[in-house]
Amino acid sequence: MLPSKLRLVLSALLATPLVAATCESLSALKPPDTTITAASTVAAGAFTPPAGPQLGQAPVDYKALPAFCRVQGVIQPSADSHIEFEIWLPASGWNGRYEGLGNGGFAGSIDFGGMGNALANGYVASATDTGHKGSAIDGKWAAGHPEKITDFGYRAIHETAEKAKAITAAFYGNGARHSYFSSCSDGGREALMEAQRFPGDYDGILAGAPANNWTPLLSSGMADVLTLSDSASYIPAAKLPAIQAATLAACDAQDGVKDGLIGDPSKCKFDPAVLLCKSGDSDSCLTAPQVAALQQLYSAKLNFPGKLPGGEVGPNTWGDWITGAAPGRSLMFAFGTGFFGNFVYDDPAWDFHTFQGERASKLADDKLARALNATDPDLKRFRDHGGKLIIYHGWSDAAISALNSINYLKSVQQKMGNAQTADFVRLYLAPGMAHCGGGPGPDSFGQGSVAPAEPQHSITKALEDWVEKGTAPASLIATKYKAGTPASGVARTRPLCPYPQVAQYRGSGSTDDAANFACVEAK
Repeated sequence: MLPSKLRLVLSALLATPLVAATCESLSALKPPDTTITAASTVAAGAFTPPAGPQLGQAPVDYKALPAFCRVQGVIQPSADSHIEFEIWLPASGWNGRYEGLGNGGFAGSIDFGGMGNALANGYVASATDTGHKGSAIDGKWAAGHPEKITDFGYRAIHETAEKAKAITAAFYGNGARHSYFSSCSDGGREALMEAQRFPGDYDGILAGAPANNWTPLLSSGMADVLTLSDSASYIPAAKLPAIQAATLAACDAQDGVKDGLIGDPSKCKFDPAVLLCKSGDSDSCLTAPQVAALQQLYSAKLNFPGKLPGGEVGPNTWGDWITGAAPGRSLMFAFGTGFFGNFVYDDPAWDFHTFQGERASKLADDKLARALNATDPDLKRFRDHGGKLIIYHGWSDAAISALNSINYLKSVQQKMGNAQTADFVRLYLAPGMAHCGGGPGPDSFGQGSVAPAEPQHSITKALEDWVEKGTAPASLIATKYKAGTPASGVARTRPLCPYPQVAQYRGSGSTDDAANFACVEAK
């Protein structure tokens, strides 16, 4: 049922009894601080996404989308706000659910792919650019704009959720039975921010690889950037295969299976010194400065955990995030310098060579932690609302250490107790998975899709069953496809166990088949 408060608000907006509306009539709605700029029916297969940056958006066949009502608008909660949002409502066959989509990096665009995916499976979907336009690796919009930082930090996602629920109720004559939020990276931070600040917005939240400890994450990243900016210390991508081979030699078999994956990298005692060149430099070894740099990368610093060994090679791994094609060409360089130059110092021309770790980190915390960090362990209001939270993270994430998610879960357990936390929170760690996906390990388990699937193969469906049926999720099954898509065939499957359980080989059968593993308590 639609909450009585929302029914009153909608009746006031419409100045008529609350009944189903036509799509075009939604343009007359006047939600607080909001202008509906367009409301139109889109015929089946007729949507083409606008040109512009759409980094990391979910793939979808737009030609296969059903007819829908497309609502576009702008929210302006402050004089310097301009939050663009869209809501897509199925013209028929609505499943009664609403899903909010998040953003990656510095945001700056609407996730049309994610919205299309949700729409294709019967959901109402919403997304926002969080208040600015631009590439997800461009932070220049933040310099001198504290209100835009607030919008990016937490206000835009919340405001969009409120407007989406109201418009959904106006269109159908009743609100969504259940509301969900799903996203990864910065979107994982947005997800945890929703649970912490606005516990009534969503019933179920899926937070992938959350960048929730934002200011320490980018402070630590800048320290690594500075380390690798020195020509002697810089580790070229050509040496990454040697590093991965050494980490696997040291720790691959620790979980009882030698399969090219480190089951729990936090227990890996890899010493980079084993790679020290003995007779001249080559791609198969590291110089002394490079060994010291690798040790630094693996070490915790500035209140954030270090990188974990394993999964150094391949797309979306160290070559993209940490080393780049050359010094100053990595994604962490773009995010670290973009954050400190524009958010912290309000100076797009800031010279990263002037970065002073402890001092800069404290300044970032003092200025921006409240707006950007989603680290509050007190989720009582979300739990009392009936909310369920699932966090997932790849053990081989080169962008955000999986230890960050473990640390957040432990903080919630310490605040609320282990038993109470287990009633509404789960954490799944995927061996060999990179940032949000990719990497050498099984990386597909329904995290980027609301397509119908049975819950053990879909973390999204597992969350829905937990919210709607009270069925708490146990183990999931992750799949690695041969060429990244189901059509290419299955390469291997592996169970994902609720932390702190781990997948243990039963001792017989293919190690590429999840059926030959069991979830057991970690030793």
